[in-house]
Amino acid sequence: MKTLAVYFNGIRIGTLSQDISGKIAFQYDQEWLLSTGAHPISQSLPLRAEAFSEATCIGFFGGLLPEENIRITIAKNLGITPRNDYAMLREIGGECAGAISLIDPETKPAPREHAYHRISLSELETTLGTLPTRPLLAGEAEIRLSLAGAQNKLSIYHDEQGYAIPLHESPSTHILKPQSEVFPELIDNEDYCLRLAREAGLPCAEARIETVGSHSFLLIERYDRKGEGENLERFHQEDFCQALGISSRYKYQAEGGPSLAQCFELVRTASARPAKDLISLFEAVLFNYLIGNNDAHGKNFSLLYTASGTEQHVQLAPLYDLVSTAYYRELSPKIAMKIGSKYLPNDLRLRHWETYWQDIGFSVKQALQRTRQFLERMDSILNVSSQSTVEEAIHTIIKTRMARLRQNMRQA
Repeated sequence: MKTLAVYFNGIRIGTLSQDISGKIAFQYDQEWLLSTGAHPISQSLPLRAEAFSEATCIGFFGGLLPEENIRITIAKNLGITPRNDYAMLREIGGECAGAISLIDPETKPAPREHAYHRISLSELETTLGTLPTRPLLAGEAEIRLSLAGAQNKLSIYHDEQGYAIPLHESPSTHILKPQSEVFPELIDNEDYCLRLAREAGLPCAEARIETVGSHSFLLIERYDRKGEGENLERFHQEDFCQALGISSRYKYQAEGGPSLAQCFELVRTASARPAKDLISLFEAVLFNYLIGNNDAHGKNFSLLYTASGTEQHVQLAPLYDLVSTAYYRELSPKIAMKIGSKYLPNDLRLRHWETYWQDIGFSVKQALQRTRQFLERMDSILNVSSQSTVEEAIHTIIKTRMARLRQNMRQA
């Protein structure tokens, strides 16, 4: 039996194990269960003494890891099997999303003794150049960084002095996304969609485009980190797939991933402020439809946990990964979570919107009012002239979809 100690903000709370057949399991430590303020690490892993089987815990722990080609490249660099979640968490599970770290049980972390390797701008440029062949810098000594998703990115520490690589289990402050080699202007696309969302009144991650040498990247401030230096703290978070216990391999609804109804019910039951968060999620789904973000699956929405005394305050996390995938004609037009019974935006009619609204617990009257108000906000935003070909193209997508939606709503 192989084991990894699971830490939450520097406190050991459980054990992740792998048996001889390769199956993993998770169990909370008895000491944690009996402690004041003990709380679960996931909506899908409630506090209990019994161990959780792989089928139950893989959604959360596998959800901490990168996906697709990034995962395959990392596995080759580390000499492990791409589908071996335990082995990958052992190698890179030191600094993950949220407040979780996975550590050799013989090693006790020093949560306040953060360690960083300062790098110059020229070293950062070199690092950016190596990411395609060494994602997350996996395999380099003392670096154990993990980020979910299929896009190349890097956890980094950034302050007034510049950039640094977190070592061991030290927390990062930002996520760095380099320009894509496959999809032109991807970071410009995401940067603009984030700015549009913010102007529309949606809570979303702060980001800006930076350039070092020949490399441009999107520098995203982590909303699950606060402070700096030795006072830098982690806030816990989990994406909707993790919270619902669904493996990242099945993040699309057509493959068994979450539906919009499940997402809204999760917020309704988990959030400490459900009324506000349900409206935010409603507007986020509408915004994704308008910009043509067809890849808005369950891992692109998260719950954020903040401490309130000994209690964990749960709320909808700021939005992230807002990209107009419709900007790229080679990508599928099929949306990740269907609206009504339809996966293709061009097939949507009023009856499909009404079915969706009813499925998520909104009355048709309430949803129509909210939708009209949001479209009016978008009108005022789009009055500003576009500054680039990317912005102009996204403007066209939004205006086309707004016109189609308004035409559908006239039937109500």
